[in-house]
Amino acid sequence: MKDTPPKHVAVAGNIGAGKTTLVNKLAKHYKWEPHLEAVDHNPYLEDFYRDMSRWAFPLQIYFLNSRFNQVVEIRESEHTIIQDRTIYEDAFIFAKNLKESNHLTKRDFDNYFELFMSMKRMIQPPDLLIYLRASIPKLIEQISRRGRDYEQNISIRYLEDLNRNYEDWIKNYKEGNLLIINVDELDYVQNPEDLGHIINRIDAEFFGLL
Repeated sequence: MKDTPPKHVAVAGNIGAGKTTLVNKLAKHYKWEPHLEAVDHNPYLEDFYRDMSRWAFPLQIYFLNSRFNQVVEIRESEHTIIQDRTIYEDAFIFAKNLKESNHLTKRDFDNYFELFMSMKRMIQPPDLLIYLRASIPKLIEQISRRGRDYEQNISIRYLEDLNRNYEDWIKNYKEGNLLIINVDELDYVQNPEDLGHIINRIDAEFFGLL
């Protein structure tokens, strides 16, 4: 158990798993500084969902650069920061899935992954990774509820492939402390007790509290 507060907490999970909501709630509770994924300012995202093969490589490079700069800022900060999605997900989940589905060529993926590995050697992993595990029906429900136009045509197959890659990644995750939250069993938006359950688990991880 750690006896000092964390420096870097990250929340990982599939599209619609509830990462941003949890990041904001935990940031408010612990008075941590939230670093959110810049989806609303991403110049490639809407184009990508219209034509994945055309925009896969520039989208992934944009995310990789953005996430690398985030991690550098986090480690230079004097505050504890909670991050929405990690640089590892960009490589091991999304880029890998695009390669497997033939939206990213082997040449582009190899180039991308070599750049990722160079960046990985220069950064430190989160002090705690919180993985939000969610079923496909739960993801679809939450994607529909938040109503982003460019997400409404995401296929079930795409979400299934991402979930499979997430589970493979988490099963082999050795970068640091890991906390798995089953989103299907909790409603931390409407139920304060469910949020309290997550907070208790984080306290136990860092401070040895039950």
